[in-house]
Amino acid sequence: MSKVDVLLGLQWGDEGKGKVVDVLTPQYDVIARFQGGPNAGHTLEFEGIKHVLHIIPSGIFHKQKINVIGNGVLIEPRIFMQEVDALKEKGIEPTHNLYISKKAHLILPSHRMLDAANEQAKGNAKIGSTLKGIGPAYTDKIARTGIRVGDITQFDFREHYELLKVQHLQMAHTLNFDITSFRIDGMSLDEYEALWMQSLETLKQFKFINSEYFINRCLDEGKKVLAEGAQGSMLDIDFGSYPFVTSSSTITAGVCSGLGVAPSRIGRVMGITKAYCTRVGAGPFPTELFDETGAKLCQIGHEYGATTGRSRRCGWIDIPALRYACMLNGVTDLFVTKPDVMNDFEEVKMCTHYMIDGQPTDEIPFEFNSVEITPVLESFPGWKQELSKATKYDELPAQLLHYLYTIEKITGVNIMAVSISPDRKDVLFK
Repeated sequence: MSKVDVLLGLQWGDEGKGKVVDVLTPQYDVIARFQGGPNAGHTLEFEGIKHVLHIIPSGIFHKQKINVIGNGVLIEPRIFMQEVDALKEKGIEPTHNLYISKKAHLILPSHRMLDAANEQAKGNAKIGSTLKGIGPAYTDKIARTGIRVGDITQFDFREHYELLKVQHLQMAHTLNFDITSFRIDGMSLDEYEALWMQSLETLKQFKFINSEYFINRCLDEGKKVLAEGAQGSMLDIDFGSYPFVTSSSTITAGVCSGLGVAPSRIGRVMGITKAYCTRVGAGPFPTELFDETGAKLCQIGHEYGATTGRSRRCGWIDIPALRYACMLNGVTDLFVTKPDVMNDFEEVKMCTHYMIDGQPTDEIPFEFNSVEITPVLESFPGWKQELSKATKYDELPAQLLHYLYTIEKITGVNIMAVSISPDRKDVLFK
């Protein structure tokens, strides 16, 4: 009996999940997204062309593989349509190998309005939302008022939609939000809504499935399934740096509820970490660098959000946070990305533990957002050379191998592979 292998991020997102899924896809029959929505931005690069996916799984470029949008995912139909059109322009016809769960919830235009209203109401306490409607849509899901993909084919869909929209408008009014000046992609709410309704026709071109039955049948038949996560473990709704988190479960446990599989059917858990750390938006970031080194990491690493375009905050790798994420997820294998960004550094550093109130700790405190945390840094000599000439893991510079070995030793998790460029071909398996 097959099990679901899992691939997810171990930091604050942007670890390189899209590329890694694309690299691993030939080994699997089914690639399935289990949470998140258009707040995700999975970047793939091959043949000199960059591709960014927000909702569609990263295995879509492999025509013979089935891709599934699971019940735990949020779909914004207009954004989905744009993503589909972009794929078709590249010669990819996703209707052939992309299936969508009937139970996946939809993001309405008024969800996006409410997202902006909520963020505005927070003032200086903003969490750095992507303003894609994620939080309000998940709120409606939990409140049992949401609209699901399967609902768009029901006779009372429009009535359900209008009732929910009125509710959202009332909430925005309560927050003193100026609805008349609100714009989505330069359009008023009504203008965007008209295009949103049209985009439902694109959605209807795809095969709607009961994904929980589909995934379990695939496993029963011995097919190999890879669950693709979005965002990162440190943004998990329960275990991340709350309230500066996303609205879904980004850890392995989310696979069970986001695809409808039992915990006993989880196999390998492959966690991705950058060789350093980044974060978009507000929230604690103990190893953040505010100097030239941080700016250099941002510049060389092209650290700009694939969804928001915002500059990412950069810092040294945070081992306490990484160990925490490995523990929560039951990580069996590590995948390290972007050590090449530090090729020219004379020295690289690693946070091995924290100092809080004069006491050392390697645990993430409940007061992560409010307590003063001093990262204790260990220095390593830089490798001072290009990594592009390496064709095998063992051919990497000795200094980098020592750095990677230290990560393995402290986390207790084996490194399975290292990515040394944005291109899919530059992955060295150990």
